[in-house]
Amino acid sequence: MPVLFSALLPPDDVVEAVAEAVGEQADGLRWEPPERWHVTLAYYGHDDVETRGAWLAARLAGRAAVDVRLEKAATFPGVLWLTVAGSELTPLAHAAGADAEARPYVGHLTLARFPREEPGRAGRYTERLAHFASRGWTATEVVLMTSEREPGGPRYRVARAFELDRA
Repeated sequence: MPVLFSALLPPDDVVEAVAEAVGEQADGLRWEPPERWHVTLAYYGHDDVETRGAWLAARLAGRAAVDVRLEKAATFPGVLWLTVAGSELTPLAHAAGADAEARPYVGHLTLARFPREEPGRAGRYTERLAHFASRGWTATEVVLMTSEREPGGPRYRVARAFELDRA
């Protein structure tokens, strides 16, 4: 069984704006390539695509599209990320299953990873992106993603897409 998670995918122009704001990717960080950038809603681990897809379809039925925007950079231990702003993001994530996690949901887009014992490595980028804000967009679908380990890092694929109401 593949590893599954649900996510929002930023539009191409937002991905391009982030890449431009990040600039040169240096300083010994392990950068996520733009084609893997996403906003995780919920992580499911190893699961069956059909079973999880049916479960997610029921949980998302009738949910409204959400307005979101990427903002300033921050860090978790070992992770450089952008904040995701949107008042309805957390309720959507909870509907997708994030409420089953022990820790509170924090909407973010992972940019890079670094050794936990070297938190200063991300400093240049948290400063560079301290005032970053993408354009806002309306997320009109949630995707169920598979993650498969490959030599160059994980490979993400959209297994299913769930349209959100545009009312």
